[in-house]
Parts: sequence; C-alpha cells; structure tokens
Amino acid sequence: MNTARLDILVEEESAEHLLRVLTPRIVPEVPFEIRRFSGKPALLRELPQRMRGYSQILRFDPTLRVVVLVDRDDDDCVALKAQIEQVVRDSGLSTLTSVGDGWACVATRIAVEELEAWLFGDVEALRQVYPRIPAALDRQARYRDPDAIVGGTWESLERVLQKHGYHPGGLPKIRVAGAVARHMDIEKNRSHSFAQFRDGVRRLVDVERVA
Repeated sequence: MNTARLDILVEEESAEHLLRVLTPRIVPEVPFEIRRFSGKPALLRELPQRMRGYSQILRFDPTLRVVVLVDRDDDDCVALKAQIEQVVRDSGLSTLTSVGDGWACVATRIAVEELEAWLFGDVEALRQVYPRIPAALDRQARYRDPDAIVGGTWESLERVLQKHGYHPGGLPKIRVAGAVARHMDIEKNRSHSFAQFRDGVRRLVDVERVA
C-alpha cells in the first residue's frame, strides 16, 4: 500500500478546480491537499518560507511529497524552472529534476504557456462540454500543439468558444476548468506539459500508470 501524501501548490483557482478532479485519477488512493495562492507572484514570493516549512515537516513525516505548479505565461520556461528549483534546493529538499533517477520529495512543473493548454490537449473532452466545437480542431495548425499556441491559451480558448456561440460575456475560467476536467483522458492528453505533470506526480509517489 502506498503511504505517500501530496501537497500541490497552485497559483490560482481554476488550477485548483482542475486538479481536484484530475489528481485522484492520476494517483488513485493517494491523499492530497491543494494549496492555492493569490496569483503567481504570491506563490513565488511565499515559496521560500513554504519550502523551509516543508523541510521541517519532512524530518518527522517522510510520507509528504510536494508539487509546485505554475504557468509559464511570458516567462522564459528554463529560467522560471531554475528559479523554483533553486528555492527548493536552498531549503535542503530534493527535486525530481535534481536527483535524476533517485528519490525526491518535490516536483516542480510548468504549465506551458498556461493551464488552458491542458484543455486544448483533449479536444474530445472540450466537445463533451461544448459540442459545437469542431472535432477536427486539434488538426488545425494553430491548435495542433497545445503548448505552442500563440497569443495566450486562455485568450485562444475564449475565442474558440465564443466563435461557436459559448460564453459571449467572457470565459468563466473556473467553471470551464472543472467541467472539462471531468471528461479528460489523462493518458492521451496531447499537451506535453500535462504529460510532464502527470508522470512527475506518479514518479514522486511511486505509482505506476493505471490501465
């Protein structure tokens, strides 16, 4: 029986709603908490203190595992990840990136460019909620690679939905994230950053892929 437990740090509410649905499917039976911050700057600002706290907890509770998830936005992905990795190392904790194939207690993951790329990664899940979206959306050049959508994935998703008659008053990010997540196929999502998150969480708690 796996005894690991997860703390997942996210920057905003739509990520929290998405992961409350997806995490139990990624690592079934692993207890988890999602710690939501009031934006990416707040998460990055509070991260050193938070990691020092985790370092103290791990001295007495070796079952704890921590995932840090932020959007890339307009940041340099390599530099942003290096910044977060350094904060973790400064607290005396190990990350999946720093240990290679060894044991780690922290995974740092970047949603490229924003969390909505994970929704574009499963067009069929989008169509379960918004059936007027064309089934061939993922074959259009602009949306073929969810992590390479130009001009912001949030804005792109809003344009796609409004073009087909949904949410004319603006995209309700939280509601959309939760609704689409319930239909996502976590093994076939085309977003590379989602796959990195999924596989990193499984490796962190040493859970094999669920068939």
